[in-house]
Amino acid sequence: MRAVAIVLAAGSLMVGGALLSSVGAAAPAAPPAAPVETLKSVADFTSIQDPAARSVALFTEAGKVINSPRCMNCHPVQRAPTQGDNRHPHNPPMVAGQSGHGPVGLSCASCHGPANFATWGQDIKSIPGDPKWALAPVEMAWQGKSLGAICAQIKNPAKNGGRSLAELHHHMAQDHLVGWAWNPGDGRRPAPGTQAQFGELVKAWIDTGAKCPKA
Repeated sequence: MRAVAIVLAAGSLMVGGALLSSVGAAAPAAPPAAPVETLKSVADFTSIQDPAARSVALFTEAGKVINSPRCMNCHPVQRAPTQGDNRHPHNPPMVAGQSGHGPVGLSCASCHGPANFATWGQDIKSIPGDPKWALAPVEMAWQGKSLGAICAQIKNPAKNGGRSLAELHHHMAQDHLVGWAWNPGDGRRPAPGTQAQFGELVKAWIDTGAKCPKA
Protein backbone atom coordinates (compact mmCIF):
# COMPACT_ATOMS: atom_id res chain seq x y z
CA MET A 1 0.00 0.00 0.00
CA ARG A 2 2.86 2.34 0.84
CA ALA A 3 4.40 1.77 -2.58
CA VAL A 4 1.07 2.45 -4.27
CA ALA A 5 0.67 5.69 -2.29
CA ILE A 6 4.13 6.84 -3.34
CA VAL A 7 3.37 6.10 -6.98
CA LEU A 8 0.04 7.96 -6.78
CA ALA A 9 1.68 10.95 -5.09
CA ALA A 10 4.41 11.05 -7.71
CA GLY A 11 1.80 10.87 -10.44
CA SER A 12 -0.14 13.74 -8.89
CA LEU A 13 2.98 15.87 -8.77
CA MET A 14 3.70 15.15 -12.42
CA VAL A 15 0.15 16.02 -13.46
CA GLY A 16 0.18 19.17 -11.34
CA GLY A 17 3.53 20.21 -12.75
CA ALA A 18 2.32 19.64 -16.29
CA LEU A 19 -0.83 21.67 -15.58
CA LEU A 20 1.17 24.55 -14.16
CA SER A 21 3.53 24.44 -17.12
CA SER A 22 0.57 24.46 -19.47
CA VAL A 23 -0.99 27.46 -17.73
CA GLY A 24 2.31 29.29 -17.77
CA ALA A 25 2.82 28.57 -21.43
CA ALA A 26 -0.71 29.68 -22.29
CA ALA A 27 -0.36 33.06 -20.57
CA PRO A 28 -0.07 35.74 -23.25
CA ALA A 29 3.15 37.70 -23.30
CA ALA A 30 2.86 41.36 -22.43
CA PRO A 31 2.86 43.50 -25.56
CA PRO A 32 6.08 45.45 -26.11
CA ALA A 33 5.94 49.03 -24.91
CA ALA A 34 5.38 51.52 -27.71
CA PRO A 35 8.40 53.75 -28.31
CA VAL A 36 8.14 57.20 -26.77
CA GLU A 37 7.66 59.80 -29.49
CA THR A 38 10.16 62.65 -29.52
CA LEU A 39 9.97 66.31 -30.47
CA LYS A 40 12.33 68.26 -32.67
CA SER A 41 14.17 71.10 -30.97
CA VAL A 42 13.79 74.76 -31.87
CA ALA A 43 17.27 74.62 -33.41
CA ASP A 44 16.01 72.11 -35.97
CA PHE A 45 13.95 74.88 -37.58
CA THR A 46 16.61 77.58 -37.94
CA SER A 47 17.26 76.60 -41.55
CA ILE A 48 13.77 77.84 -42.49
CA GLN A 49 14.55 81.41 -43.53
CA ASP A 50 11.02 82.77 -43.83
CA PRO A 51 9.78 83.63 -40.30
CA ALA A 52 6.15 82.90 -41.16
CA ALA A 53 6.99 79.48 -42.60
CA ARG A 54 9.20 78.74 -39.60
CA SER A 55 6.38 79.78 -37.26
CA VAL A 56 3.97 77.38 -38.96
CA ALA A 57 6.54 74.58 -38.82
CA LEU A 58 7.16 75.19 -35.11
CA PHE A 59 3.46 75.03 -34.29
CA THR A 60 3.05 71.91 -36.41
CA GLU A 61 5.76 70.26 -34.30
CA ALA A 62 4.11 71.44 -31.08
CA GLY A 63 0.90 70.02 -32.53
CA LYS A 64 2.25 66.52 -31.90
CA VAL A 65 1.56 67.23 -28.22
CA ILE A 66 -1.71 69.07 -28.76
CA ASN A 67 -3.05 66.23 -30.92
CA SER A 68 -1.87 63.48 -28.58
CA PRO A 69 -4.51 61.49 -26.66
CA ARG A 70 -3.13 62.85 -23.38
CA CYS A 71 -4.36 66.31 -24.37
CA MET A 72 -7.27 65.52 -26.66
CA ASN A 73 -9.09 63.28 -24.17
CA CYS A 74 -9.73 66.31 -21.95
CA HIS A 75 -10.54 68.74 -24.78
CA PRO A 76 -13.71 67.14 -26.21
CA VAL A 77 -16.27 68.96 -28.31
CA GLN A 78 -19.12 66.78 -27.05
CA ARG A 79 -18.50 67.81 -23.38
CA ALA A 80 -17.85 64.25 -22.33
CA PRO A 81 -14.30 63.00 -21.72
CA THR A 82 -12.68 60.23 -23.71
CA GLN A 83 -10.07 57.69 -22.63
CA GLY A 84 -7.16 55.71 -24.01
CA ASP A 85 -5.00 56.15 -27.08
CA ASN A 86 -8.07 55.43 -29.23
CA ARG A 87 -10.14 58.10 -27.44
CA HIS A 88 -13.04 55.80 -26.60
CA PRO A 89 -15.92 57.12 -24.46
CA HIS A 90 -15.19 57.50 -20.74
CA ASN A 91 -16.20 54.48 -18.68
CA PRO A 92 -18.24 54.95 -16.53
CA PRO A 93 -20.20 57.45 -18.63
CA MET A 94 -19.36 61.02 -17.60
CA VAL A 95 -20.25 64.54 -18.68
CA ALA A 96 -18.61 67.87 -17.95
CA GLY A 97 -21.48 69.48 -16.10
CA GLN A 98 -21.68 73.25 -15.83
CA SER A 99 -18.35 73.55 -14.01
CA GLY A 100 -16.31 71.15 -16.14
CA HIS A 101 -15.79 69.05 -13.00
CA GLY A 102 -18.61 66.57 -13.63
CA PRO A 103 -22.33 66.53 -12.86
CA VAL A 104 -23.81 67.30 -9.45
CA GLY A 105 -23.32 64.30 -7.18
CA LEU A 106 -20.57 62.71 -9.28
CA SER A 107 -17.70 65.14 -9.61
CA CYS A 108 -14.43 64.18 -11.29
CA ALA A 109 -12.87 64.17 -7.81
CA SER A 110 -15.06 61.17 -6.91
CA CYS A 111 -12.50 59.00 -8.72
CA HIS A 112 -9.65 61.34 -9.69
CA GLY A 113 -7.48 62.48 -6.80
CA PRO A 114 -4.62 64.98 -6.65
CA ALA A 115 -2.16 62.47 -8.14
CA ASN A 116 -2.09 59.32 -10.25
CA PHE A 117 -3.25 56.26 -8.31
CA ALA A 118 -1.98 52.77 -9.11
CA THR A 119 -4.49 49.93 -9.34
CA TRP A 120 -4.30 46.13 -9.46
CA GLY A 121 -6.26 46.05 -12.71
CA GLN A 122 -5.02 44.24 -15.78
CA ASP A 123 -6.45 46.68 -18.31
CA ILE A 124 -6.59 49.84 -16.20
CA LYS A 125 -3.26 50.05 -14.41
CA SER A 126 -3.74 53.47 -12.84
CA ILE A 127 -6.32 56.18 -12.33
CA PRO A 128 -5.03 59.58 -13.46
CA GLY A 129 -5.11 62.53 -11.12
CA ASP A 130 -4.05 66.13 -10.57
CA PRO A 131 -5.14 68.82 -8.09
CA LYS A 132 -6.87 70.67 -10.97
CA TRP A 133 -8.30 67.62 -12.75
CA ALA A 134 -11.21 68.73 -14.95
CA LEU A 135 -12.35 68.97 -18.54
CA ALA A 136 -11.15 71.96 -20.51
CA PRO A 137 -13.76 74.72 -20.87
CA VAL A 138 -16.09 74.49 -23.84
CA GLU A 139 -14.21 77.39 -25.49
CA MET A 140 -11.13 75.14 -25.60
CA ALA A 141 -12.77 72.12 -27.22
CA TRP A 142 -10.36 70.67 -29.82
CA GLN A 143 -11.41 67.16 -30.79
CA GLY A 144 -12.26 66.77 -34.46
CA LYS A 145 -10.70 70.09 -35.46
CA SER A 146 -7.76 70.67 -37.78
CA LEU A 147 -4.46 71.81 -36.30
CA GLY A 148 -4.92 75.17 -38.03
CA ALA A 149 -8.32 75.66 -36.41
CA ILE A 150 -6.91 74.69 -33.02
CA CYS A 151 -4.05 77.16 -33.51
CA ALA A 152 -6.43 80.03 -34.23
CA GLN A 153 -8.49 79.02 -31.20
CA ILE A 154 -5.47 78.80 -28.89
CA LYS A 155 -4.25 82.33 -29.60
CA ASN A 156 -7.71 83.92 -29.41
CA PRO A 157 -8.17 85.38 -25.89
CA ALA A 158 -11.92 84.82 -26.19
CA LYS A 159 -11.27 81.09 -26.51
CA ASN A 160 -8.14 80.50 -24.40
CA GLY A 161 -9.26 81.74 -21.01
CA GLY A 162 -8.39 85.39 -21.68
CA ARG A 163 -4.66 84.68 -21.95
CA SER A 164 -2.16 86.83 -23.80
CA LEU A 165 0.43 84.99 -25.88
CA ALA A 166 2.94 85.37 -23.03
CA GLU A 167 0.42 83.93 -20.58
CA LEU A 168 -0.38 81.16 -23.04
CA HIS A 169 3.30 80.23 -23.18
CA HIS A 170 3.51 80.15 -19.39
CA HIS A 171 0.43 77.93 -19.26
CA MET A 172 1.85 75.47 -21.80
CA ALA A 173 5.35 75.43 -20.32
CA GLN A 174 4.62 75.57 -16.59
CA ASP A 175 1.07 74.49 -15.77
CA HIS A 176 1.01 71.34 -13.64
CA LEU A 177 -2.11 69.90 -15.26
CA VAL A 178 -0.60 70.39 -18.73
CA GLY A 179 2.53 68.69 -17.40
CA TRP A 180 0.48 65.61 -16.45
CA ALA A 181 0.59 64.70 -20.15
CA TRP A 182 4.23 63.64 -19.64
CA ASN A 183 3.51 61.83 -16.38
CA PRO A 184 0.18 60.13 -17.12
CA GLY A 185 0.52 57.09 -14.89
CA ASP A 186 1.16 53.44 -15.62
CA GLY A 187 -0.60 52.09 -18.69
CA ARG A 188 -0.62 55.35 -20.67
CA ARG A 189 1.82 56.58 -23.28
CA PRO A 190 3.22 60.04 -22.41
CA ALA A 191 2.87 62.95 -24.80
CA PRO A 192 5.80 63.37 -27.20
CA GLY A 193 9.00 64.95 -25.91
CA THR A 194 8.97 66.85 -22.62
CA GLN A 195 7.02 69.81 -21.28
CA ALA A 196 10.20 71.90 -21.43
CA GLN A 197 10.65 71.11 -25.14
CA PHE A 198 6.99 71.83 -25.77
CA GLY A 199 7.30 75.17 -24.01
CA GLU A 200 10.35 76.09 -26.07
CA LEU A 201 8.50 75.31 -29.30
CA VAL A 202 5.52 77.41 -28.22
CA LYS A 203 7.82 80.32 -27.27
CA ALA A 204 9.63 80.16 -30.62
CA TRP A 205 6.27 79.99 -32.41
CA ILE A 206 5.17 83.17 -30.63
CA ASP A 207 8.49 84.90 -31.32
CA THR A 208 8.13 84.20 -35.06
CA GLY A 209 4.68 85.74 -35.28
CA ALA A 210 2.40 82.96 -33.95
CA LYS A 211 1.42 81.94 -37.47
CA CYS A 212 -1.03 79.08 -37.94
CA PRO A 213 -1.16 76.18 -40.38
CA LYS A 214 -3.98 76.32 -42.90
CA ALA A 215 -7.26 75.26 -41.29
